[in-house]
Amino acid sequence: MRTMVVMMTLLASSAALAQTTTAPSKPPMIGDRPLVQVKPRGEATARNGANNPAGKPSIAAQLQGCLEIEDGSKERLDCYDAIYPPKPKTPKPGAKQKPAKAVSDCRLTKEEDERLACYNGFAQALPKPPKT
Repeated sequence: MRTMVVMMTLLASSAALAQTTTAPSKPPMIGDRPLVQVKPRGEATARNGANNPAGKPSIAAQLQGCLEIEDGSKERLDCYDAIYPPKPKTPKPGAKQKPAKAVSDCRLTKEEDERLACYNGFAQALPKPPKT
């Protein structure tokens, strides 16, 4: 039993001595290449200054991209519908439809012309993104 205690003490002390407390001067290498370290997702998005992982354009940029398609065309409506898939509500009899407060509310409009006009209003009101 004593030998077990002595062996455990010896192993624990040698492991403690083997650890270094100073940071290495050069990054760790594997062969002749530096070791790649992956950063957590939160740091990557904060560093880019955007909330769009994997380089996906923002919704505002996608909506402005749809403005390049001919106005009043089915293709422009399809472009908007690809961003916000339509979910038309069935209106109650005698109820008036409320105006959209956000661009996502446009997808609740059943009539295609009204939905296109709603999307156009929000997309044209967006500020132009800076050129990068």
